[in-house]
Amino acid sequence: TGKKLTDVVVIGIGGSFLGPEFVHEALRTHPEAAQAAEGRRLRFLANVDPIDVNRALDRLKAETTLVVVVSKTFATAETMLNARSVKAWLIRELGTPACISKHFAACSSALDQTAAFGIAPENVFGFWDW
Repeated sequence: TGKKLTDVVVIGIGGSFLGPEFVHEALRTHPEAAQAAEGRRLRFLANVDPIDVNRALDRLKAETTLVVVVSKTFATAETMLNARSVKAWLIRELGTPACISKHFAACSSALDQTAAFGIAPENVFGFWDW
Protein backbone atom coordinates (compact mmCIF):
# COMPACT_ATOMS: atom_id res chain seq x y z
CA THR A 1 0.00 0.00 0.00
CA GLY A 2 3.01 2.26 0.34
CA LYS A 3 2.15 3.01 3.96
CA LYS A 4 4.72 2.60 6.72
CA LEU A 5 4.71 -0.91 8.17
CA THR A 6 4.04 -0.70 11.90
CA ASP A 7 3.06 -4.24 12.81
CA VAL A 8 4.80 -7.55 12.20
CA VAL A 9 3.24 -10.97 12.65
CA VAL A 10 5.77 -13.82 12.74
CA ILE A 11 4.33 -17.24 11.89
CA GLY A 12 6.28 -20.35 12.83
CA ILE A 13 6.22 -23.35 15.11
CA GLY A 14 8.89 -25.11 17.17
CA GLY A 15 12.36 -23.78 16.40
CA SER A 16 10.89 -21.54 13.71
CA PHE A 17 9.02 -19.76 16.48
CA LEU A 18 11.60 -19.97 19.25
CA GLY A 19 14.51 -18.57 17.23
CA PRO A 20 12.77 -15.31 16.29
CA GLU A 21 11.28 -15.01 19.77
CA PHE A 22 14.72 -15.40 21.39
CA VAL A 23 16.16 -12.70 19.14
CA HIS A 24 13.24 -10.42 20.01
CA GLU A 25 13.70 -11.02 23.73
CA ALA A 26 17.44 -10.41 23.50
CA LEU A 27 17.05 -7.15 21.62
CA ARG A 28 14.08 -5.62 23.42
CA THR A 29 16.25 -4.39 26.31
CA HIS A 30 19.04 -3.12 24.07
CA PRO A 31 18.70 0.70 24.01
CA GLU A 32 19.34 1.17 20.28
CA ALA A 33 17.06 -1.71 19.30
CA ALA A 34 14.31 -0.47 21.62
CA GLN A 35 14.55 3.01 20.12
CA ALA A 36 14.48 1.66 16.56
CA ALA A 37 11.37 -0.42 17.40
CA GLU A 38 9.47 2.49 18.93
CA GLY A 39 5.98 2.75 17.44
CA ARG A 40 6.08 -0.80 16.08
CA ARG A 41 4.49 -3.98 17.40
CA LEU A 42 5.60 -7.60 17.02
CA ARG A 43 3.27 -10.54 17.43
CA PHE A 44 3.95 -14.26 17.17
CA LEU A 45 1.56 -16.86 15.82
CA ALA A 46 2.72 -20.34 16.81
CA ASN A 47 -0.51 -22.18 17.52
CA VAL A 48 -3.15 -23.53 15.12
CA ASP A 49 -6.04 -22.60 17.37
CA PRO A 50 -8.25 -20.20 15.33
CA ILE A 51 -8.64 -18.05 18.45
CA ASP A 52 -4.87 -17.43 18.40
CA VAL A 53 -5.10 -16.31 14.76
CA ASN A 54 -7.84 -13.86 15.74
CA ARG A 55 -5.77 -12.62 18.69
CA ALA A 56 -2.68 -12.14 16.52
CA LEU A 57 -4.67 -10.07 14.01
CA ASP A 58 -6.77 -8.19 16.56
CA ARG A 59 -6.74 -4.43 15.93
CA LEU A 60 -4.17 -4.70 13.15
CA LYS A 61 -4.56 -2.74 9.95
CA ALA A 62 -3.72 -4.92 6.97
CA GLU A 63 -2.26 -1.95 5.10
CA THR A 64 0.45 -1.47 7.74
CA THR A 65 1.10 -5.12 8.59
CA LEU A 66 4.00 -7.31 7.48
CA VAL A 67 3.73 -11.08 7.88
CA VAL A 68 6.90 -13.17 8.17
CA VAL A 69 6.60 -16.93 7.71
CA VAL A 70 9.53 -18.83 9.22
CA SER A 71 9.70 -22.42 7.97
CA LYS A 72 12.66 -24.35 6.63
CA THR A 73 10.50 -26.57 4.41
CA PHE A 74 7.55 -24.19 3.96
CA ALA A 75 5.41 -27.30 4.37
CA THR A 76 4.87 -27.66 8.13
CA ALA A 77 1.12 -28.23 8.42
CA GLU A 78 0.50 -25.92 11.39
CA THR A 79 2.63 -23.11 10.01
CA MET A 80 1.05 -23.29 6.57
CA LEU A 81 -2.49 -23.38 8.01
CA ASN A 82 -1.74 -20.16 9.87
CA ALA A 83 -0.03 -18.63 6.83
CA ARG A 84 -3.03 -19.41 4.63
CA SER A 85 -5.41 -17.97 7.24
CA VAL A 86 -3.46 -14.73 7.48
CA LYS A 87 -3.09 -14.60 3.69
CA ALA A 88 -6.89 -14.84 3.34
CA TRP A 89 -7.28 -12.03 5.90
CA LEU A 90 -4.87 -9.77 4.00
CA ILE A 91 -6.57 -10.41 0.67
CA ARG A 92 -10.01 -9.83 2.20
CA GLU A 93 -8.89 -6.60 3.88
CA LEU A 94 -6.85 -5.19 0.99
CA GLY A 95 -9.04 -6.50 -1.83
CA THR A 96 -6.43 -8.15 -4.04
CA PRO A 97 -4.06 -11.13 -4.04
CA ALA A 98 -1.37 -8.75 -5.30
CA CYS A 99 -0.95 -7.54 -1.71
CA ILE A 100 0.83 -10.79 -0.78
CA SER A 101 4.03 -9.79 -2.57
CA LYS A 102 4.18 -6.57 -0.53
CA HIS A 103 2.95 -7.75 2.86
CA PHE A 104 4.56 -11.18 3.22
CA ALA A 105 8.17 -12.19 3.76
CA ALA A 106 9.69 -15.58 4.53
CA CYS A 107 12.72 -17.30 6.01
CA SER A 108 12.96 -20.67 4.27
CA SER A 109 15.09 -23.06 2.26
CA ALA A 110 12.12 -23.91 0.00
CA LEU A 111 12.30 -21.00 -2.42
CA ASP A 112 10.00 -22.73 -4.90
CA GLN A 113 7.32 -23.04 -2.21
CA THR A 114 7.62 -19.41 -1.09
CA ALA A 115 7.23 -18.30 -4.73
CA ALA A 116 4.19 -20.56 -5.20
CA PHE A 117 2.65 -18.96 -2.10
CA GLY A 118 3.04 -15.54 -3.74
CA ILE A 119 5.94 -14.13 -1.75
CA ALA A 120 8.23 -11.94 -3.85
CA PRO A 121 11.74 -13.41 -4.16
CA GLU A 122 13.29 -10.21 -2.81
CA ASN A 123 11.26 -10.74 0.40
CA VAL A 124 12.64 -14.22 1.05
CA PHE A 125 15.60 -14.80 3.31
CA GLY A 126 16.78 -18.13 1.96
CA PHE A 127 19.07 -20.53 3.73
CA TRP A 128 20.41 -23.98 2.97
CA ASP A 129 18.53 -27.13 3.85
CA TRP A 130 20.77 -28.97 6.16
